[in-house]
Amino acid sequence: MHGRISPRTPTGLQSLAELERRRLVVLAVNGLIYLVMLGWLAASLGAGGWSILRVAILLAFAIAAPWSVLGFCNAAIGFWLLHFHRDGLAAVAPFARSAETDAPLRSRTAMLLTLRNEDPARALARMRAMMASVATTGFADRFDWFVLSDTSDPRIAAREETLLARWKMAAPHDAARLHYRRRAENRGYKAGNIRDFCEASGAGFEFMIPLDADSLMDGETILRLARIGEAHPMIGILQSLVVGTPSDSAFARIFQFGMRHGMRTYTMGATWWAGDCGPFWGHNALVRVAPFAERCALPMLKGGRHILSHDQIEAALMRRAGFEVRALPQESGSFEENPPDLLAFVLRDLRWCQGNMQYIELLRLPGLLPVSRFQLVWAISMFIGAPAWTAIISLGAAAPALEDVSSLAAGSLREIYLTFLGFFLAPKLLGLLDVLLTPGGLARYGGAARFSIGAAIEIASSFIIGAVATLSETMFLAGLALGRTVGWPAQRRDARGLALHEAAKALYLHFLFGVATLALGFVFAPRLALWSLPVTIGYVIAAPFAVSTARPGLGDWFRRHLLCATPEELASAEILRRIESRMPSPERARPCKGEGAQAG
Repeated sequence: MHGRISPRTPTGLQSLAELERRRLVVLAVNGLIYLVMLGWLAASLGAGGWSILRVAILLAFAIAAPWSVLGFCNAAIGFWLLHFHRDGLAAVAPFARSAETDAPLRSRTAMLLTLRNEDPARALARMRAMMASVATTGFADRFDWFVLSDTSDPRIAAREETLLARWKMAAPHDAARLHYRRRAENRGYKAGNIRDFCEASGAGFEFMIPLDADSLMDGETILRLARIGEAHPMIGILQSLVVGTPSDSAFARIFQFGMRHGMRTYTMGATWWAGDCGPFWGHNALVRVAPFAERCALPMLKGGRHILSHDQIEAALMRRAGFEVRALPQESGSFEENPPDLLAFVLRDLRWCQGNMQYIELLRLPGLLPVSRFQLVWAISMFIGAPAWTAIISLGAAAPALEDVSSLAAGSLREIYLTFLGFFLAPKLLGLLDVLLTPGGLARYGGAARFSIGAAIEIASSFIIGAVATLSETMFLAGLALGRTVGWPAQRRDARGLALHEAAKALYLHFLFGVATLALGFVFAPRLALWSLPVTIGYVIAAPFAVSTARPGLGDWFRRHLLCATPEELASAEILRRIESRMPSPERARPCKGEGAQAG
């Protein structure tokens, strides 16, 4: 008698029962931690009786806590996979080793650079570097390159056309595989731009790789994605792990230093349980054209509005169509740029907030798998937690002024506070520990001293960035309910100085909120105010931080001393040297000087 075969994912690579067990484990662990923390806080707040203010704090905590709890769990699982599992990569990405072959590449892939009012010289320099890198793989003939422009500024559009024409004249061997199309109307935003390509030209390609204006991928990574896609016809989307491009901006260096080591453990853990219902970030990912064109058309929102944050909805629709959505949680030659200053970071964050809130209208789409639907909920909760944390901070500061708090279990509340600081920092701390335990890890970051200084700078900065982002999201969500939007203009890519009055104008409400919170604390509960400083001081010093980290001089000093440097800055990747040789002045990145760095 034959045993019953367990159902498997569409590729046949994983047992659905095994994935369900993983998800149940994650759900149980997260639920247990969440309920314990919620009960602990309820017991501490309820000592001496309840009030409306204490109930409000508990409700706010109930809304805010899940994001931090799952962040901790994802990072812990990822750390275990990286250092204690016999083959962590096989457990989360069983398809990965199918790229280890020298067989000819049969499929054709369209590389899609989407532009809207961006600096075309900068974007095309990246595209030329990518095309040259792919040529070194020996499979250049399997890739076509498309510039899909939604540019509305006629001067920038003319520049795009001129630069493409010059490129074709200077490199006639590239001309046959280089295409340019500009839409007269930005219908459907970036998602509409790509959909128009699918309808007009997609039939000639098995795959496409969407690229943002700041995207950069080397030929080896592109080839690897294409090989995996060929080997597994039921993978519909394969997302690469995107890391930050080395930067001259002090702010970008600080931010991406933390993202770099923290993201590896977090993504490993999240991929372990998400499995075939993984993430899609909209760029630097392999997408199978046919099912995307046929089954991933975006629904319209109420009032005929188009979806802004298209990527995770497209991932959910691809999985609903029977194709897997996978992430490859390995560092490779897949890059993007991070915002050059705090104000640019906040603007990008609010654009994402505006887009993710649209998912609320889409949660009831029929046929979505439970994990895909959860991914949408999780994208929403990423921003919904901001008002809740703001409420906790403001109500906690006001409580001693409004009621008698002498009956509260102060020691217990302090322990809850420190525990949640630990949850907030867990992905970063486990990422740092990952580097320490990885053979050669410290050397890749310039040695123990540089790595330790970079880690200290980044952790301290993360409290300031977190404070600014949380209050900005809170204010924006309040405005969004009244019809306010931020639009989707071209992003600022280059480091430049910020004037103090510019930062103060953007962040004065943060300053006032921080001053009011600390003043209440120091007047009515000085010890509480002291304990809260890591969380609250960021509001007060946000403007000076924004100005200082935007100074080109500070960025240059960081670069010279290799502070908050990522591995590619110390041992420059070939694709980055290609960019260095092609980037027009003044955008050309300056080569790094210092131990272990290679001049471009």
